[in-house]
Amino acid sequence: MSLPQIVDSHCHLDFPQLADEIDSVIERARAAGVTRMVTICTKLRSLPQVQTIAESYEGVYFAAGTHPMSVVSEPMVTVEQLVALAAHPKMVGIGESGLDYHYTADSMQAQQDSLRRHIEAARQTGLPLIIHARDADDDMARILTEEYRAGVYTCVMHCFSSSAALAQAALELGFYLSMSGIAAFPKSGALREIFAAAPLDRILVETDAPYLAPPPYRGKRNEPAYTVHTAQMGADLFGLDLATFAAATSANFDRLFWKAA
Repeated sequence: MSLPQIVDSHCHLDFPQLADEIDSVIERARAAGVTRMVTICTKLRSLPQVQTIAESYEGVYFAAGTHPMSVVSEPMVTVEQLVALAAHPKMVGIGESGLDYHYTADSMQAQQDSLRRHIEAARQTGLPLIIHARDADDDMARILTEEYRAGVYTCVMHCFSSSAALAQAALELGFYLSMSGIAAFPKSGALREIFAAAPLDRILVETDAPYLAPPPYRGKRNEPAYTVHTAQMGADLFGLDLATFAAATSANFDRLFWKAA
């Protein structure tokens, strides 16, 4: 019997926890039915390594941007830079960008400026914007909505673990919510309710590896193979078998990340 095919829509294969044994990591992912992965570049100076990984493996794609927590320590990205990078056949998304006021609220304005540049690049290229949001729900909803009214773009709220209000704002704009291992944590009941109330055709799954491993691996290094555990929790939440849920979320991925379809 063939395994359900699943997509890990967000991981960091260039991070040392995974890069040091990349062949085995990808082999285990494929053995678990995770046939496609998007590895995310969080600082443009890391792009050569990220791009090389994507070019070296079938089914591995990449996205590029500046993570909000790195906005101050890295050169401010330009729209032109991101648009030029998007010409690469395996670059399938813009980001991750966003707002993080948890540790880096002092760079709030710079984060917002960077976010708007990433949004404009997503608008110009037609590639989906990949959003990281933490402790910034009001500004996040406001900027995403303002910018959408100024010109449409597509977007995924990566590793969604924010409020029901931000989920609703994103869904109303036609955006997607991505389910990570956090949604499978025992104390994440309120988050599971947010996902359960969302339309199935707006859900993606991801690991955010090497972080946030789902049970039964919680507290250990995460890797793309473990996407299946989050997907099983998602299937249970929607009252579906794993194969049906995997097919639905893969179709959603294809619709949003059209270059990887």
